[in-house]
Amino acid sequence: MNMQSPNPAFFSNKNSRVLGGLLVLCAALFLLHLAIGAKALSISEIWLAISAFNSNNFDHMIVWNIRLPRALIAITVGASLAVAGAIMQGVTKNPLASPSILGLLSGAAFAIVVALGWFGIDSPLYTPWIAALGASGAAIMVALIAHAAPGGLTTHNLTLAGAAVSAFLAAIITLFQLSNEDDFDDLREWLSGSLAGNNLEVLSSIAPWICLSLLAALLLANKITLLAMGDETAKSLGVKTTRLKLQLMLCVIMLTACSVALVGPVGFIGLVIPHVSRFFVGADYRWVIPISALLGACFLLLVDTLARVVISPAEISTGIASAIIGAPIFVYLIKVKLG
Repeated sequence: MNMQSPNPAFFSNKNSRVLGGLLVLCAALFLLHLAIGAKALSISEIWLAISAFNSNNFDHMIVWNIRLPRALIAITVGASLAVAGAIMQGVTKNPLASPSILGLLSGAAFAIVVALGWFGIDSPLYTPWIAALGASGAAIMVALIAHAAPGGLTTHNLTLAGAAVSAFLAAIITLFQLSNEDDFDDLREWLSGSLAGNNLEVLSSIAPWICLSLLAALLLANKITLLAMGDETAKSLGVKTTRLKLQLMLCVIMLTACSVALVGPVGFIGLVIPHVSRFFVGADYRWVIPISALLGACFLLLVDTLARVVISPAEISTGIASAIIGAPIFVYLIKVKLG
């Protein structure tokens, strides 16, 4: 079948250079993230902290207990949300599709707020599943509202329904906070999207689910390309579209839920990064998925670094910084595409 035939464009030297360049950039931003902070650290000190850790060395403690977990979480969450957005845009053929626009971030955040604020459930063993339940519920709500609207499940209806569900859930979360400020005070920073406060143990309990979801996305990437051409085209090439959409939706829900469980709702990554990826490598999802993952990781590493140093010694919430930087990029992309 043609869908199994090697595509010469896939092995494009340009795409390979983009991938290699992003790997180098990600490594550089990772080191920069570890080096910059309230106390600047040299690359040699960082290397010693990682390769020959000394618990009596304060600089080594900074690297292992604060900066390394935060940098790894930035890479993990940035890659996850970017890939989730890329999948959603490919499946729905909606350029505005993303975990934030279609309500998944709000649904996941709402579920965790209820679990933590009302039932005191804060174990990383349970929070991803609670977030997944919330994200799934929000996705179902959006689909039902869009289906009931004139025209059914159109791009326009899904976008409007997603905005409505997101706004509704955000209002309910705010109502919970105002009604019991003491119990919900600890969630205030998390709800703005914060990478602070987590450790490697928390990441290690959630990372396997993220890795499995990213691997599934890579394995299904070629079929996403066919699906983006239209259901009829995909079916004619032997793709079982209903099953594929369910598999991809599961990937999106797990990537979103795990990200929210780690850092709270961080917007714009899933919306903006896939468009930037396609700008560099075109519409072949065998490239879009890995490039989106690397770009998302680079973006969140850079954003979190800036969030920590712009108003040092205080810091801006990473979620707020992501919106401040991501919004102008998205406006520019719209201008380029429409211009």
